[in-house]
Amino acid sequence: MSDMELPERESMEFDVVIVGAGPAGLAAAIRLKQVNPELSVVVLEKGAEVGAHILSGAVVDPIGVDRLLPGWRDEADHPFKTPVTDDHFLFLGPAGSIRLPNIFMPPLMNNHGNYIVSLGNVCRWLATKAEELGVEIYPGFAATEVLYDENGAVRGVASGDMGIGRDGEPTGNYARGMELLGKYTLIGEGVRGSLAKQLIAKYDLSKDREPQKFGIGIKELWQVKPENHRRGLVQHSFGWPLDMKTGGGSFLYHLEDNQVAVGFVVHLNYKNPYLFPFEEMQRFKTHPAICGVFEGAKRISYGARAITEGGYQSVPKLTFPGGALIGCSAGFVNVPRIKGSHNAVLSGMLAAEKISAAIAAGRANDEVIEIENEWRAGDIGKDLKRVRNVKPLWSKFGTAIGVAIGGLDMWINQIFGTSPFTLKHGKTDAASLEPAAQHKKIDYPKPDGVLTFDRLSSVFLSNTNHEEDQPIHLRLKDPALQKSSELDVFAGPSSRYCPAGVYEWVEKDGDKVFVINAQNCVHCKTCDIKDPNQNITWVPPQGGEGPVYPNM
Repeated sequence: MSDMELPERESMEFDVVIVGAGPAGLAAAIRLKQVNPELSVVVLEKGAEVGAHILSGAVVDPIGVDRLLPGWRDEADHPFKTPVTDDHFLFLGPAGSIRLPNIFMPPLMNNHGNYIVSLGNVCRWLATKAEELGVEIYPGFAATEVLYDENGAVRGVASGDMGIGRDGEPTGNYARGMELLGKYTLIGEGVRGSLAKQLIAKYDLSKDREPQKFGIGIKELWQVKPENHRRGLVQHSFGWPLDMKTGGGSFLYHLEDNQVAVGFVVHLNYKNPYLFPFEEMQRFKTHPAICGVFEGAKRISYGARAITEGGYQSVPKLTFPGGALIGCSAGFVNVPRIKGSHNAVLSGMLAAEKISAAIAAGRANDEVIEIENEWRAGDIGKDLKRVRNVKPLWSKFGTAIGVAIGGLDMWINQIFGTSPFTLKHGKTDAASLEPAAQHKKIDYPKPDGVLTFDRLSSVFLSNTNHEEDQPIHLRLKDPALQKSSELDVFAGPSSRYCPAGVYEWVEKDGDKVFVINAQNCVHCKTCDIKDPNQNITWVPPQGGEGPVYPNM
């Protein structure tokens, strides 16, 4: 069906259009209405409900929420139920562990005063605050296209058409998407957002910046026995099962109601194509210092999400004509703290304040450069600048030496207010993968179905669902290149780096065929980041599809 035959899209006009009901988008919406209640604000969310696609550790530094909603602690229904009471750092070997004394940790690593939360539930709570102020929130609407005016400025976004069949033709359920037009558009899609990716390329927002770096975070939520539960305990660890050349780490967060969140992060600049992040996470749970927590416990949820790790050096230019990037679309995660939601909230607030001032001055669809000019001097910039060398030091020197030097660099920043250098990240994560011939296969144990599991039973717990009769939302640019390079040179890493079993190389008539099980996708974006040829592009499926995380 050509564009000429498509019915015209209906359009709605707002002062500000926000893509993504995460912490950044919702904070921006709330702040806009706080500053000027007359502003019309809409938030588009591709998940079936607010929070459905939100996955994070999460230990939250409340600095952002304190500033956005100063009286929140006096409310009965807020989601910050579990303050951190204890902070442990472990270095794991194959059979034992060493607890690092807290006194050696830089003060910024201290979690006291922070809260263990479900970030999805935080977003659900923020959404009610936004709606009380008059913000319109449209869940189940995936923004798939950026709309531009005749001057090349962003004038809004369009949501995707619904009811298109696998062959690209409309089905009986076809419905045209909508245009949502605004004086300004804020992009808060989260890590590796599809529209953010297009805008970064179109406006060259990454010019003079280091490449963005990423990790894959895999998380499970468990109901544990009361005797194995220590509400408020935060435990971070690094080392085994990863080797000392592969960056990553893990966490156990003891929430309320005898629940424990267990997460495992692998830095996506790993070199060995045989590495299997999901299996590394399963192995981690079997460590003697970890497995006791899960004795007699039940796994109740599973999910995965890419994490931005480039930090201060890699944040693209935030502003473009007609809008700005906020939250993880810009990449505000503090890697050693494993925290980004506080900066997401602050970035949404900063953008809202500058945009509301621009609208008050009669401006529209121009570049609100004030956002870009001021973030580095504020709390976000200060938070990221002092840890800017931790990730590149880890990547360059490996876990044992890199983490130690990174800790020293954080202490220097703490004592002197700065350190004398800023390291570069170098290659992209896609370019860091090495040919399979340079590496050995890794032997992973079979899952026992009690403590360790396979991917398909895990994906089942993510409540992921996609209508099969629609175009595949994982776009393969060149099938021949996938065979000649991804399989023949790199031994098919897509079958391992994907935490949902989306990709398979299947034997057919004596040949290997690349199969994409798009209905399994949990929207983590790892494929879009790690494919060595950048041959896979993630785009949103129909609105409302994907995982439905209840408390992640």
